[in-house]
Amino acid sequence: MSTPLPPTIPVAVPQQSSKATIAVVIGVLGIVCCGLLAPVAWYLANEEIKGIDAGRLSEANRGMAQVAKILGIIGSILLVLGLLWIVFFGGLTMLGALTGGHGM
Repeated sequence: MSTPLPPTIPVAVPQQSSKATIAVVIGVLGIVCCGLLAPVAWYLANEEIKGIDAGRLSEANRGMAQVAKILGIIGSILLVLGLLWIVFFGGLTMLGALTGGHGM
């Protein structure tokens, strides 16, 4: 009779750290309070998606990376619109001050 084999112990697979979660947090911060972070979230999410497509990173992080990319895009658009608002109305205010316009 043969001796029974000892039970196998599952080996933990080393998991690479994911930038997707960090990108989501930065994306939310970019929309809520600091618009300058939104392009950073967009960049990190794109890098994460490239890594997933290349097979270097786990497919499980794709959803978070896509959410971060969308947040980064929306935050970047809001940032550009905010800057245009400041430049346009700030420019009009400065022009009015320089020309001595007092209104009607």
